[in-house]
Amino acid sequence: MPKTTRLSGCLDEINLEFVDREATSRLLMKLSIQLHLAGLSLSNTVSILEIFGVERARSTVHNWVHKADLQPEDGRTPNHVAVDETVIQLDNERDWLYAAVDPDTNDLLHTRLEPTRTKVPAYGFFAELREKHDVDDAVFLVDGATPLKDACRRHGLEFRYEKHGTRNSVERVFREVKRRTISFSNCFSNAEAEPADQWLRSFAFAWNQLI
Repeated sequence: MPKTTRLSGCLDEINLEFVDREATSRLLMKLSIQLHLAGLSLSNTVSILEIFGVERARSTVHNWVHKADLQPEDGRTPNHVAVDETVIQLDNERDWLYAAVDPDTNDLLHTRLEPTRTKVPAYGFFAELREKHDVDDAVFLVDGATPLKDACRRHGLEFRYEKHGTRNSVERVFREVKRRTISFSNCFSNAEAEPADQWLRSFAFAWNQLI
C-alpha cells in the first residue's frame, strides 16, 4: 500500500473529540499529531505548522498527542508473537518496556512500562495482551529471559526460544523507540510513567499505520 494512502488513512483514524475550542484547523491538528508520532520532533512539527501560517508552542502539540489517546487496534489473531523487554530511561529513572510484536506483519500489539523486571509485571503484561488480542493459539517467541518464559507457562501459552530470526521484529521496535527517546529529549524528559506509557501507545498506533 502506498505510504500516502497509509498516511491519509491514519489521519482519518485520529479522533479529536477532546477538542472544544481550538483556533487550529482539525486537519492541521491531525497532521501535527501524525508527523510527531511518525518521527518528527516537536520543534520540527511546530515549524511545519508555521508554513501554514499557524504558530503553536511545542507543549500545545504535545498536549494534542496526549489528549488524542491513540491506541493500537485490538482483536488481532497472530500465529506468532515476539515478546521482549528493554530498559527505557524515564527522566532520572530506569524503567522496563515490555513489548509484543506480530513478526508476520511487524505490527506492535501491546506495550507496557514497568519499574521492575520480575515475574509479576511479566505476568500482568501477558494478561493484558490476552485481553486485547486472540493469542492463546499463537506461538510466543522469547529469548532467555526467565520472567517471560514463566509468564508463558502460567498463562498456558506455547513458547519457543529464539534469539534472532523472526524475533528481530521486536528489536526493530525497540531501536526506533530508543532512537526517539534519545534524539527527542522532550518525549520522556521530566515525564512520569503514565504520560510515557500513553506516548508509547500512541507510538504503537502510528507504527502500525506506517510500517
